[in-house]
Amino acid sequence: MPTVGSRLFSGPNLKRLRAYAPALVLIALCILITIANPNFIEPRNLVRVANSAAVPLTLAMGLTFIILLGSIDLSVEGSLSVAAMVTVLLATNDANANAYGWLAVIAAIAASTVMGLTTGIIQTYLRIPSFMATLGVWFIGLGISVYMLGGSAVRLMDPSIRDLALARFLGLPLAVWVALAAFLIACTVQYYTRLGRHIIAIGGGEDVAELSGINLRRVRIMAFGLAGFFFGISGVLAAAQLGRSDAVIADGRLFAAVTAVVVGGTALTGGEGGVVNTLVGVLIVTVLSNGMILLGVSPYVQQTVQGLMIIAAVALSLDRLRLQIVK
Repeated sequence: MPTVGSRLFSGPNLKRLRAYAPALVLIALCILITIANPNFIEPRNLVRVANSAAVPLTLAMGLTFIILLGSIDLSVEGSLSVAAMVTVLLATNDANANAYGWLAVIAAIAASTVMGLTTGIIQTYLRIPSFMATLGVWFIGLGISVYMLGGSAVRLMDPSIRDLALARFLGLPLAVWVALAAFLIACTVQYYTRLGRHIIAIGGGEDVAELSGINLRRVRIMAFGLAGFFFGISGVLAAAQLGRSDAVIADGRLFAAVTAVVVGGTALTGGEGGVVNTLVGVLIVTVLSNGMILLGVSPYVQQTVQGLMIIAAVALSLDRLRLQIVK
C-alpha cells in the first residue's frame, strides 16, 4: 500500500510541486531577508528592487520564447549593445548633432528586431545550432556597437528618453512600467496568439508539431525576431538608466537573463514554463542580489551564490526519468 509520502511525491504531484516551487522560494526569500534586515521592506528599497528588475525582465521575456522552443539565444548582449548604441547616437548626445528624439527609440528596437530575425534566418536556413548562430551574432553586434561608438562612452542627453529612468508615475520609475508593459505583451503572445501556441508545441516535440502542420522554419524566425524586439526595449532602458552607451553596457546581462528564466522554472529542454515563470525568476534573482547587498555579502560570494542557484534550478526543473541521454 502506498504511503502518504509516496503519493505526495508521485509523478503528477511532483510536477505540480515543481510548478509552484519558484513562487514558494521567492516568498521564503523575502521573509528570510526581512528577518535579517528589516530595511528590505522599506518602500524606497522595494522601488529600488523594482527598478533593478526592469532591464532583466524585458531581456528575460525575449529569451523565454527561445528557451521554450528548446533552443538558446546567446546574442542577448550583442542585441542590447546595438539597441543602446542606436538610441544614444540618434538621440541628443555629446558625440554628434543628431536629435531625433523618440524616433531613436523606434530605430533602436527595430534594429534589434532585425538582428533577431537575421539570427532566425541564419539558424534555420543554414541549419546551424542556435548556440553557435547566436554566439556569432553576439560578437557581431558587440563589434558594430563598439565601432560606431568609437570605442568610448557616449552620453545620452535627450531629457525625454532619460525620463524613462528619472521620471516616476505612481511612485515607480517609468522604466518599471515599460517592463510591466513588455511582460503583458509577452503574456498576450504566449497565451493568446497562434505564435505562442506553436512555440510551445515545437518545444514539446518538433516531429509532432511538424506533423500537425506547423511551419517550423517560420515559427523559429518569428520567435527570434520577437526575442530581438524585447532585447531592443532592454537596450533603450539600459541606455536611459545609465545615461550613456559604451562597450560594457551589456556585460553580465546574458547570465542574469538565463538565470532568471531557468530559476523561474522554464525547462531548458523546451515546451514547459513560460513568461509568468520568468517574472518570478527575475524577482528571485533581483531580491536575492538586493538582500545580499543589504547584508554586506561580498560581490564574489554573490556570483558564487548565483552560480549555485542556476545549477540547482536546472537540476530541479529536469525530469531525469525521461532523459535517456544527457548531452
